[in-house]
Amino acid sequence: MRARDLAVEYETVSVDTDATAAARLMAERRLPALLVVDERGAPKAILPASQMIKILVPAYVLEDPTLAAVVDEGHADRLCQALKGRTVRDCLSKTVPAPPVAEPDATALEVAALMAQVRSPLVAVAEPVGTGTRLLGVITASHLLERLLVAAS
Repeated sequence: MRARDLAVEYETVSVDTDATAAARLMAERRLPALLVVDERGAPKAILPASQMIKILVPAYVLEDPTLAAVVDEGHADRLCQALKGRTVRDCLSKTVPAPPVAEPDATALEVAALMAQVRSPLVAVAEPVGTGTRLLGVITASHLLERLLVAAS
């Protein structure tokens, strides 16, 4: 199996996408992460759902998780208001690494190694085109596991 054969269409957002819209997309499609692309459609970053959740949690609770027990349910139900007025750029970690990108001819093992090395729930598959990059699709960890399990049967 080659990366080009494993890659599937996947939701992408730009750094200027509204954070609430990105969170809604993650939730509705049950996505582990979103692929953030630049203005030319080339992979720029991975925005894990866990990072979106982190944005929702007040800083004082992150510093002292025991404080979460004293927040009433009414307040907790309004956590998503923290996304209002923010963009995907605001939600990315300040030290966001480049997204893992596999070449189309990479083997399943190469993709698995890349995914494991950077602890990413997805890997973009792209090829160079002129001075840019063309996104062919994405391989998620769950899809890769599924294909590897089928091949082992």
